[in-house]
Amino acid sequence: MYLFKLEIKRVLRNTRGLVFTVIMPVAFLFMFATPSYGREPYGNGNWAGSILIGMGLYAGLMATAGAGAAVGIERSSGWSRQLRLTPLKPLTYVGAKSAAGLALSTIALAAVYVFGPAVHAVMAPSAWIVSFLISWLGSLIFMSFGLFMGYLLPAETTMQVVGPLLALLAFLGGVFMPLEPGSTLDKIGSFTPLYGLHKLALSPMDASNFSWVAIGNVVAWLVLFSGAAAWKMRGDTGRV
Repeated sequence: MYLFKLEIKRVLRNTRGLVFTVIMPVAFLFMFATPSYGREPYGNGNWAGSILIGMGLYAGLMATAGAGAAVGIERSSGWSRQLRLTPLKPLTYVGAKSAAGLALSTIALAAVYVFGPAVHAVMAPSAWIVSFLISWLGSLIFMSFGLFMGYLLPAETTMQVVGPLLALLAFLGGVFMPLEPGSTLDKIGSFTPLYGLHKLALSPMDASNFSWVAIGNVVAWLVLFSGAAAWKMRGDTGRV
């Protein structure tokens, strides 16, 4: 619990991180959900609702990825080494980071969703709740991604790489703009980490987005990122 409190304080004191994870997705929401386009029908609501889900998902994964990637700074400052000299188990350390990441993800997602009425987002009442939960839980995948990148890259370049890479993955996953079904971009995007998760998050609005392929995409990337993070973490904790 003490480590969790430290993680929460660290996250909330990171003003730059809060801007990127909370304010920027809200700004994107107002930018993309224009009245002329956003009010067109989509599923059980309108396009503004689908854009809201996409921006909420992006905000959530930015929060968890950033929390995970912070391990790079902790390693360079010597904090990770200090923790390895204590009885703290690696699983407890990862658990505290994941909990803090999910807490920030909740704030980031809620910040986007609360502006839904302002951009005239419409969807079925259940879709508001279910899409939020899918995006929130799905953002955990990118906690593993952030941890892997934090162990892989030098501390001073971690977020400079992670931020643009997440933006590229969001584009290929159809988060920023719909991908034409069957197009080259759609075929390429279907193999990327955000494609399946975005489809599942949209499925409460439009059931045609749900597929076992999307679930397979999510599971495959979860296993890959988790395995990669565990591999790098074992190598790091093996050194004292």
